[in-house]
Amino acid sequence: MSRAFLIVMDSVGIGGAPDAAQFFNEGKPDTGANTVGHIAQAQPLAMPNLDRLGLGAAIRLASGLDAPGFGQTPQGLWGAASEISQGKDTPSGHWEIAGVPVPWDWHYFPDTDPAFPPEVTARICEIAGVDGILGNCHASGTEVIERFGEKHLRTGQPICYTSVDSVLQIAAHEEAFGLDRLIDLCQRLAPMLHDMRVGRCIARPFIGTSAANFKRTPNRRDFAIAPPDDTIFDIAEKAARVTHAIGKIGDIFSHRGISHLHKGKSDADLADHLIRLADEAEGGSLTFANFVEFDSNFGHRRDVPGYAAQLEWFDVVAGQFLDRLRPGDLAIFTADHGNDPTWHGTDHTRERVPVLGAGLGTRAVGQVGFVDIGASVMAHLGLPPPKKGRSFL
Repeated sequence: MSRAFLIVMDSVGIGGAPDAAQFFNEGKPDTGANTVGHIAQAQPLAMPNLDRLGLGAAIRLASGLDAPGFGQTPQGLWGAASEISQGKDTPSGHWEIAGVPVPWDWHYFPDTDPAFPPEVTARICEIAGVDGILGNCHASGTEVIERFGEKHLRTGQPICYTSVDSVLQIAAHEEAFGLDRLIDLCQRLAPMLHDMRVGRCIARPFIGTSAANFKRTPNRRDFAIAPPDDTIFDIAEKAARVTHAIGKIGDIFSHRGISHLHKGKSDADLADHLIRLADEAEGGSLTFANFVEFDSNFGHRRDVPGYAAQLEWFDVVAGQFLDRLRPGDLAIFTADHGNDPTWHGTDHTRERVPVLGAGLGTRAVGQVGFVDIGASVMAHLGLPPPKKGRSFL
């Protein structure tokens, strides 16, 4: 039986979103953002494997940019996808790729001091058994532990912060506060936030003894609101197909419809899982992977050289993975949003994303929707499509 691999390169946008003017960074619209294109203009990029599938052609299709270093004639399936959900966040992008556009407006906490309403703060204190919280503001994850980490160690109060995403993140020392206690806090708080249409409650453990050496650990846990309808995972599960989730995919989909979860401390660990599953995944199975470090380590930090190096590293991984595919397999590489490291601000950027496929020969699919990706994966597996989307196969 045919297998399908759906691989999300988190934040690897290619510009040109038709509604970019409605989304902002530091009060300025995202019109003109182009994650891969602008990195390629800033410094040379060598991505022969994904360019061979059609990455350069997809950038031109999405934005009109002839990105330096991307000149190969496509030999795979290629196109560009646009999102309709009114958010440029991780759950919105992944859900829509899986066939379920977000049907509501997310709740966002204001950029004020304090950021959280009293009832949310009170619930955190009740669960954690503390008399207050630290932070209570918009902040970046590394900066907030530098600012409040030492006071957290003195008081035991958790560090609570948010961003322009629909999220509440709680940072706490993995040893002094306790990892299990932090995860329990976020898990018990999450239902209240989900009722408010806040997308995620995230546990952000860290270690260290002072602001000079605080460091986040890989034991992050996301407690995401469940998708409101059947995703490709649910459809596959009902058909008794095996499903594999690599990275934070399990958290994004509330672990619904997932047979096997494959986690790691880094994208390098996740790459090992992907390459292994190319050899081992069952016939008829669905593997859905997310590689997050483009976004978390380089996009938000506006680190152009770091993002470029990650792209080139991943292209090597993609080549190793593609060499292991079997006849009849379909692999699609895509993204959930952009995060242009040359752009103002630190937020995601509203962009089209690449759709690059291997296993079906050369095929230009043109401009498609995020939902069409999931519908196409289901068509390849011989399964019913989600309620939204149309196969481009």
